Amino acid sequence: MTAADKRNFRDHDIHMKKLSPKGLKWLKGFHLIAVACWVGGAVSLLSLYFLKYGVTDGNVLYGINRSIHHVDMSIVVVPGAIGSMLTGLIYSIFSNWGFFRHNWLTCKWIVTVTAIVFGTFYLGPWETAMMEISGKIGMASLTDASYLYNQQMNLIFGTVQVAVLMITIFISILKPWKTKKTA
Repeated sequence: MTAADKRNFRDHDIHMKKLSPKGLKWLKGFHLIAVACWVGGAVSLLSLYFLKYGVTDGNVLYGINRSIHHVDMSIVVVPGAIGSMLTGLIYSIFSNWGFFRHNWLTCKWIVTVTAIVFGTFYLGPWETAMMEISGKIGMASLTDASYLYNQQMNLIFGTVQVAVLMITIFISILKPWKTKKTA
């Protein structure tokens, strides 16, 4: 393959069909909805934890934990996280933003993937364990070491994750750091 052939091949890959300005606006709308679901849902999960204070009925405790689990897994947080990642992927492929063209964009990708992986392997299982324990032993959950551990880990790291996601929103808005040099 000649140098000209390599250049043409590379230029062809770089110049994939891009979305129209109207298409980008629609994509941005869907991306913002997904982000709002992810972050708003995560804030809601943290808020629901505080409903547990003063609870005296095991069924109510289980109901709160089940509600947290349902909001997270089924209707808001997980779909929002997946939607954020998918719309970001579409942005990267079908716009001039790319995946790693800007340092702030690289940071967003790292945060997004890390948050989804951490939520999948840690936050989600801690939350599921709390729901299952409270469903089995009711109010005794509040003195159960496993339940208390899962609750503490979920509350601490859930709060950290929400804070990091909020910072990432401002990274998207402010677009800090210099653009990477391209070859």
